[in-house]
Amino acid sequence: MEEALVRAPIPRDLEKVLGIESQSRLKAEAFTQAFLKKSIQRPSKHDLKSMLSHKAVILGFNKPKEEQSKGSRRRAKGLNARQKSEMRVFDIKAEQQRYELFLPLHQLWRRYITDLCGGLTSSSSPQSVQLKLLRADFHGAIISVVRSKCPSYVGTTGILVQEFRHVFKIITKEDKLKVIPKRNSVFEVEINGFVLHIYGNKFEQRASERSSKKYKAKGTMDL
Repeated sequence: MEEALVRAPIPRDLEKVLGIESQSRLKAEAFTQAFLKKSIQRPSKHDLKSMLSHKAVILGFNKPKEEQSKGSRRRAKGLNARQKSEMRVFDIKAEQQRYELFLPLHQLWRRYITDLCGGLTSSSSPQSVQLKLLRADFHGAIISVVRSKCPSYVGTTGILVQEFRHVFKIITKEDKLKVIPKRNSVFEVEINGFVLHIYGNKFEQRASERSSKKYKAKGTMDL
């Protein structure tokens, strides 16, 4: 019944109101064929007659706006250095500047370095250990300043709590937070009898950048 209504000619009294003219059956079929042939995607790869035999024909397809913009969405930007400084993100509160609070971090670091270097035994290859330590994270290590352009830094020892591109921040046993510049300073780290010397001039990178950097083995490599 519904199909008969769709195919029924438009009454003449409505033709004038709608401003249209009824077409003959042949003209209507010709128009429909031409319209579908033009509208169907990639008609050369489809059999038009077989497609028209289906109940539903997809004339076009547009991706939802969400899917279109999904690939082009910009990643949410984090805080820049200035904003972090203004918000004092990296500041350690005075009541938290206590050596004993960071001793568990030091124990975790010792286990981390031991596992990273395969045990750190007497049979360990110095060159292999050297390359691994270059990319290691030193947060939690006990470091000492053995040489520095500024004599007042020499002898300072403590747990490394923060590492930036140009400075180390350490907590001493006297519960004091010290900021030591890497440049023109040499630091010493001891772990399981191995003594590591870190040359600050060669270490002016963030820990995250150093961990992903590839180093070539050299007999005279400075740490």
